[in-house]
Amino acid sequence: MVRLEDIEATLRAKLPVQHLTLEGDGRHFELLIVSEVFNTMPRVRRHQTVYGALGDAMRDELVHALTMQTLTPEEWANRG
Repeated sequence: MVRLEDIEATLRAKLPVQHLTLEGDGRHFELLIVSEVFNTMPRVRRHQTVYGALGDAMRDELVHALTMQTLTPEEWANRG
C-alpha cells in the first residue's frame, strides 16, 4: 500500500506541478494534475509522463489503479 502523501511528493519532485489533487484508498487513486510540461503532449504521452514519474510505485504494482486527468495550465483555466 502506498500513501497519498508519497505519491504527491514524488510527482511534485519530478514534474513542474501548478495544481494537483489526489484521492485514493492506498491502491486505487484518482489524480488531477496540471503542468506546463503537458503543453505540447497528446493525452497518451501525458499519461506516460505521469507513469514514468511514479516509477517504482507503478512497476512494483504498489499503485493498482490510477485514473487521471492531465491538463495544461490553459486547459485548467478554461474549465468552467
